Amino acid sequence: MNNRLKVYRAMHDLTQEQLALELGVTRQTIIAIEKNKYDPSLDLAFKIARYFGVAIEDVFSPAPPDGD
Repeated sequence: MNNRLKVYRAMHDLTQEQLALELGVTRQTIIAIEKNKYDPSLDLAFKIARYFGVAIEDVFSPAPPDGD
C-alpha cells in the first residue's frame, strides 16, 4: 500500500511525534507507515483520514501490481 501520510503531516505542520500522540500510536508506527514498511489496520487508516478531514483514498492507495 502506498500513502501520502508524510505529505498530509507536512501540510499540517506536524512532527511524527505530534501526529503519533494525536492518533494514540508510537512515533515508530508513523515512521513505518511513511516508509511503506507497515500497513496500518483499517481502524488506524480511517482514524488518520478522519484526523486530516479527507477520504481514506486521499491518504492511502493500493500498491501497483508487481508486473509479473
